[in-house]
Amino acid sequence: MNKVAIVVLADKESHEGLGRVANALEAVKEFKEAGDEVVLIFDGAGTTWAGELSRKEHLLNPLFEAVRDRVSGVCSFCAYAFGVKEDVDNSGIPFLEEYDGHPSFRRLISEGYQVITF
Repeated sequence: MNKVAIVVLADKESHEGLGRVANALEAVKEFKEAGDEVVLIFDGAGTTWAGELSRKEHLLNPLFEAVRDRVSGVCSFCAYAFGVKEDVDNSGIPFLEEYDGHPSFRRLISEGYQVITF
C-alpha cells in the first residue's frame, strides 16, 4: 500500500490553478479508490481553494466532496496570510498548525508518506 500526501499550493486566481487543483483532486481520488493511504493538504496560496471547493455551486465541488474524507487540513498560518481563515472555518476543514502554524512535512516523511505537490 502506498502512503501519499497530496499538497495543493496553486492559487485560485488563474485557469492554470484550476487545472492544478483538479489534477490534485483526481490524484487523491485515484489513490483512495486503489485503497492507498492518501491525505490532501492545502498550503500556501492553495489555502484559497478550501472554502471555494466547499461551495455547492463550484464546478469541482462534486469531486472535492468525493475525497473530502481524505482532507487532512489547511495550513493555519497561510490561511491567515491569504485572508481566507473565515472561509476555511465555514468549510469545516481543520487547520494544521503542527510546526510554527504550518503542517509538518517532516512528520509526513517520517511516517513514510511520499509528498506530491500541485
